[in-house]
Amino acid sequence: MGWTVRDIPRLDGRTAVVTGANSGLGYVTARELARCGAQVVLACRDRTRGEEALERLRAKAPKARAEVRVLDLADLASVRSFADELPFDRLDLLVNNAGLMAIPFSRTADGFETQFGVNHLGHFALTGLLLERLLAAPAARVVTVSSLMHLLSDVDPHDPASGARYNPWTAYARSKSANLLFTHELARRTIEHRLVAAAAHPGWSATELQGRGPRLAGNRALERGAHLLNRLVASSPELGAAPTLYAATAPGVRPDSFTGPRVLGMRGTPGPSPRARRTRDDAASARLWENSERLTGVRYGFAARRAEH
Repeated sequence: MGWTVRDIPRLDGRTAVVTGANSGLGYVTARELARCGAQVVLACRDRTRGEEALERLRAKAPKARAEVRVLDLADLASVRSFADELPFDRLDLLVNNAGLMAIPFSRTADGFETQFGVNHLGHFALTGLLLERLLAAPAARVVTVSSLMHLLSDVDPHDPASGARYNPWTAYARSKSANLLFTHELARRTIEHRLVAAAAHPGWSATELQGRGPRLAGNRALERGAHLLNRLVASSPELGAAPTLYAATAPGVRPDSFTGPRVLGMRGTPGPSPRARRTRDDAASARLWENSERLTGVRYGFAARRAEH
């Protein structure tokens, strides 16, 4: 039958942060972690929507220990404030879930192309700012949500932030490749620590993600088409969140693994997922890391160990 959310172990005494937890995959991830006893922070850009999600979560899990904190990944000042104000000395789990897909060109508060800025740079900065607390936990995990769309485009080493020539889908694919390169490099740099850096993807899951790009572009027909395809083809957010929850909680998850639905990468229980070989390239991941430190101003504070895999 395969792994399901019923196989999540008890998480009492664990602390977790889930970005983009007000809806879709992030909400389901936060809800299931809280249901199993973890203390969960719903990191949301909009406090009102976050509080509404928290109310829904507590209706499903009345004993949940959960709270909302504001995090805008499109603004590095907000990322720093979130990290500074997080009241935990130790963090057991960080789920880098929030993301944007195929939106019209725009820039973050710090001037980066928005998809790369939110999907990669915001999470890169957040993870770095929380790293000391993650390393203080006995067996912490960082799970970053990527996509099979990463197969469509690599990160441009000469234009990592995708600012020169913009195509919404190419920019999305680059940001998802960046997620996997980040996971690869974080796994290498923490090889001597008890931290597991892993990645996951949901396949095709019905969330707000598919309709947001057309809505921002003012294309109502395409927005309606996206919602129709979701109803006909996509899996539910509950099924879509399963690979993330597996990577976050299942025993034996390996560093730099990539988990997704087993059936054609689209449906089914969690299992190993296809992945572009370039997302395990040491030189490319180190180059992206150095560029990300330069762009965000966040340095992780430990040296990479060059290891054979």
